[in-house]
Amino acid sequence: MPIFGRWKAERQLQDRAERFVRGLLGEPADGDVSWLADVATRGDADHAAWELRYARRALGLITAQRDALDDRTGAVVAHAMSAAFERDPRIGRDRLELAQRQFNARLSAYRDALGARVTAATGARLGRTLLAFAGGSFRDVDANVTRAGELLTAYLAESNESLRAAFGTASLPEHVPPSAIERR
Repeated sequence: MPIFGRWKAERQLQDRAERFVRGLLGEPADGDVSWLADVATRGDADHAAWELRYARRALGLITAQRDALDDRTGAVVAHAMSAAFERDPRIGRDRLELAQRQFNARLSAYRDALGARVTAATGARLGRTLLAFAGGSFRDVDANVTRAGELLTAYLAESNESLRAAFGTASLPEHVPPSAIERR
């Protein structure tokens, strides 16, 4: 591929990643923030909002890394996410490194929650993870764990939908089964 064509393809991939990440930067719903503040953060709405922001961003990045059609997508989205943290006006310059460390801790925990093959359902594992970081009770699968799991499962579904909108979906002719596609 000529240099200009390669540059153009890379720029399009970056643009898609930035568009996908912008969708992950939306503010959590006020009702969700209030609920989490009530059940986990001892009334600290700012902490609750940050936990929900971190969760949406982490689940979006995980989605890009595991569900994208192109192997490069996860890395490009991670780069765009890092740049978004640097530009986030809610993060003071002196707090950027702390925010990145906190995000990385949550990213690792949510990745573990999604990958674990234990008795609890995915929603419950995600809910427990959110409540653990927020300071709430997470030992038993109660109504709060269930609600937190439903909320994060919805974030995960939104991320998948946004990923497909930004990067496209796989499509095969109806007469070709996926197993018939040549592996390269």
